[in-house]
Amino acid sequence: MDATNILPILKKRLAFLSGGKDRRSGLILTIPLCTEQTSMEELSSTLDYLLGIPSDKCKARGFTVIVDGRKSQWNIVKTVVLMLQNVIPAEVSLVCVVKPDEFWDKKVTHFCFWKEKDRLGFEVFEKFTKESSSLLDELVVINDSEKSSQLDKERPPDCNFLPSLDPETVLQTGHELLSELQQRRFNGAEGGGVAWSPMDDELLAQPQVMKLLDSLREQYTKYQEVCRQRSKRSQLEDIQTKVMQVVNWLEGPGTEQLRTQWGIGDSIRASQALQQKHEEIESQHSEWFAVYVELNQQIAALLSAGDEEDLVELKGLQQQLSDVCYRQASQLESRQNVLQSAHEFHGTAQDLSQQLDGLLGMLCADVAPADGAAIQQTLKHLEEKLKSVDGALVGLREKGQVLMDQMSNQTSWSYGKDVPIDNKDNVDHIQGVMEDMQLRKQRCEDMVDVRRLKMLQMVQLFKCEEDASQAVEWLGELLDALLKTHIRLGDDSQETKVLLEKHKKFVDVAQSTYDYGRQLLQATVVLCQSLRCSTRSSGDTLPRLNRVWKQFTVTTEERVHRLEMACCFHTAAEKVLVQASPDQGDLPVEVEQETYEEVETVGKALLDRLTVPVIFPDGSEQYFGSPGDMASSAEHIRDKMKLVEDRKLTLHEEDEEDEDIEQLPYQQLQYEQIHDQVEELHNDEELQDDQELHDEELQDVDNELQDGEELELENETDT
Repeated sequence: MDATNILPILKKRLAFLSGGKDRRSGLILTIPLCTEQTSMEELSSTLDYLLGIPSDKCKARGFTVIVDGRKSQWNIVKTVVLMLQNVIPAEVSLVCVVKPDEFWDKKVTHFCFWKEKDRLGFEVFEKFTKESSSLLDELVVINDSEKSSQLDKERPPDCNFLPSLDPETVLQTGHELLSELQQRRFNGAEGGGVAWSPMDDELLAQPQVMKLLDSLREQYTKYQEVCRQRSKRSQLEDIQTKVMQVVNWLEGPGTEQLRTQWGIGDSIRASQALQQKHEEIESQHSEWFAVYVELNQQIAALLSAGDEEDLVELKGLQQQLSDVCYRQASQLESRQNVLQSAHEFHGTAQDLSQQLDGLLGMLCADVAPADGAAIQQTLKHLEEKLKSVDGALVGLREKGQVLMDQMSNQTSWSYGKDVPIDNKDNVDHIQGVMEDMQLRKQRCEDMVDVRRLKMLQMVQLFKCEEDASQAVEWLGELLDALLKTHIRLGDDSQETKVLLEKHKKFVDVAQSTYDYGRQLLQATVVLCQSLRCSTRSSGDTLPRLNRVWKQFTVTTEERVHRLEMACCFHTAAEKVLVQASPDQGDLPVEVEQETYEEVETVGKALLDRLTVPVIFPDGSEQYFGSPGDMASSAEHIRDKMKLVEDRKLTLHEEDEEDEDIEQLPYQQLQYEQIHDQVEELHNDEELQDDQELHDEELQDVDNELQDGEELELENETDT
């Protein structure tokens, strides 16, 4: 079947496969009936389509059909069921009809899957007449008997007297018979225009069937009321019996079970055992509480019916049952809370005890950390442990107080009376546990204080050793800097003196570093004695410190000697250069020969010293700076020595020129005298003959004077 052909019908959802399965793995087919009239033809088409979807294997398991008739009339439900009998009897394994609860109190019916070949027939009419007449007689007897019992209340009703036939079935048969008769008559009237005349039996059957149906409905309605009254009385008596059973058990054995279970245990395992025992008690109570819930629902249903004569009794039963159950449930909850608090208390006490044991183990173990960082980490871990213990102890006190408060509010209920509970042993146990934990925690705190002091001293010890090693490294760095960077000797005496001052400050820094290292090593010895740590000592730190200091001392002495020699050299050289220089504005001062000798002697000694390495006490050698640095310093000294030597030679040449210059005034005087004589001769007429001789002599004198002036000019230029 194509779904597009019946798509409007399928959209009405007259039936559907939900996808669920029953216990036999058969598919579940649901038919939700509504308040509106359901078309049997559309429903049949929907069922044909849905039954064509599953495979043959699924169909072989059978279908479970759920007919939801809560919103439909009963005759429609029965029609649907009958249709299922005719359409899919082989595929249907189970049919479930859903109706409201009140419906089943009034209806007694059953279904059988059967097919009739002849839906009418005379044997059918006779069967209905016979069954309906017999059923009417039985219903009249039952109704009259119930009426008599109500008038005579001392006479118990005969509740075992029931009709032999199902009234619903007989009524259904009658309705079907009447419907068939009416349908035949209707079909005959419309059949092809042929006049139809019913038989006499059929004419008489229809009113007889209608009369029997009316009588059956009347008596069946009365019978339903009788059944309702019987059911109510039976239900009320059953409720009374069950209420007394619940009350008697809860106030008797149930209360006795709780009264004997008031301990809290002395450990977490004991509290767990008590909790397990309490769970067993709760399990027993749960069964009775389930009965209470069921009874309360039944009583509520009866109260909603509104029968005045039963209201007072039902309310009394309900109140009595509720009071006992709520009181017992309250005691169970209180006991459960106490056991839960006891379990938490013992659990916290156990955890705290384990923490204290772990802390004590740490405190009793020997402390042998590798360095200060390890000590700090251990100390931090110790502080965290102690903080955790403090928090656990606070939590233990809080849980203990909560547990004692809960126990102080406990009371037992025995047969309607409050019975006080003696919890003195439990309270003493709780207080004893808390006091014991407090004492253990106090002892651990005292040991932690001692351990903390010891570890802080060890931190100081490691710090002193570390700082002492650092002082050795610093001193080594100062020595390395002295040898590699302190190589300048100065370009003049002033710069050399500045270098000497800087060197003294440098030595002071090194001296402070050495003294600091010595003090740290002394503190290390004191701390080792305080800690009784005979296995630890300063090790090789002190020898290394002394070795580096001796090397530094030797090196700084060599540096001082070289600077002092450089200062003497520059001072002597500057004395020569300054005193012999004409740039000062005064006449040059004569330099003593000793000064020249001092410059030469000190310069050569300084050059020799620059080539000599520093020899340490252990025999090792080390040079100042690189060979290039020493060559540069030596070159500077040689240049200055050469400059002094040049100055010495220049001064010697100037002395010789001065002697020549001293003879010039005498020659000038001689020239003037000769010139006067020449003039006299010139005036003298007698000397005219000697004129040529005089001119020649005068020319020679002029030449000599010019040569003297040129020599003096050259000397001044050289100077």
